[in-house]
Amino acid sequence: MAPLIDLASVGTRELNATLQTLPPGDVVRVTNTLGAHALACGLNAEIDVTLDGHVGYYCAGMNQLATVTVNGNAGVGVAENMMSGTVRVRGDASQSAGATAHGGLLVIEGNAAARCGISMKGVDIVVGGSIGHMSAFMGQAGRLVVCGDAGEALGDSLYEARIYVRGSVASLGADCVKKDMRQEHLDEVAALLKAANFDADASEFNRYGSARQLYHFHADHAATY
Repeated sequence: MAPLIDLASVGTRELNATLQTLPPGDVVRVTNTLGAHALACGLNAEIDVTLDGHVGYYCAGMNQLATVTVNGNAGVGVAENMMSGTVRVRGDASQSAGATAHGGLLVIEGNAAARCGISMKGVDIVVGGSIGHMSAFMGQAGRLVVCGDAGEALGDSLYEARIYVRGSVASLGADCVKKDMRQEHLDEVAALLKAANFDADASEFNRYGSARQLYHFHADHAATY
């Protein structure tokens, strides 16, 4: 059985200091999270951390190598600026999930609110439910897979991040367009669904990406921006 740490007894600062010094391979379970902010931040070793309960803002921020599982819902900015490793939220996530994240895998088993994957820079995000408006805004790199629906202005000002949505899309943002699903994209979605342990058919997804019209400013097209 994994060692237990009671957050009510140690507090956030001591918890994070302890987790940041654990050697690779360690497995830890944290109880009484009670919506606390900034839990399991700055981890940089291949450890396995389970947070039993809901968490607040910026859980697992700046994660490297670690596997962090939230047995509950997550507040704003879960896995913000994540570099590698895996973060899994077994409930819903608030806005800005995976913001500016550079790598790794973020799995949200429920829904994600607005701005999911905002300014994503290489992370893979797989959402079992739906996502809110302005998701993948200014997404530079990485993949966003949504098993449910997407809100308004999906992929606004998108760069090279790739978006796959199985359900409906309320509207596309500036310079985001629907694209063909080729075999390579079907394979990509299937691999990401498998990594997330989701049972869905890749053929049911649509692909969205950048039309590449906003890469350079043109005065004659100023009204487009």
